Amino acid sequence: MRIIIGSDERNRMTEGVVEELRKRGHEVDLVGPLAGEALTWPNAARRVAEAVAQGHADEGILCCWTGTGVSMAANKVPGVRAALCEDAETAKGARLWNNANVLCLSIRRTSEIIAREILEAWLNTSYKPNKEDDACLKALSDLEQDYFLSGEDLKLA
Repeated sequence: MRIIIGSDERNRMTEGVVEELRKRGHEVDLVGPLAGEALTWPNAARRVAEAVAQGHADEGILCCWTGTGVSMAANKVPGVRAALCEDAETAKGARLWNNANVLCLSIRRTSEIIAREILEAWLNTSYKPNKEDDACLKALSDLEQDYFLSGEDLKLA
């Protein structure tokens, strides 16, 4: 599988994620400091999210200090379902029920061991189509169409 990974900083946890994915035989593309380039979290998130949305990568992984910034930025890209996961069960649920395609991690809160557990759950869980979750994902897609793709401004009452 081709996985693109971006971050706004490079540290032991991000290095461990890259190493673990390569050890598992995945093709890994790097963005930002992981690739030796200075990049802010919104820009790293955009590049990863666009690569996933355009099919240049099968999945993405993003890291920033809290994980919230990259999650918010990635979810602005139509077709991306980015999930901030602090543990393996959340990663499993994000894949199983939400068909998440971008994993977001907090550099501050995720140890190397927890990151490996999250990756294990993420990589070994896939979406299982079913009536309830399919309907929810359709509603999510409709929401995206209404706001992101229409070009209309949000009107607040």
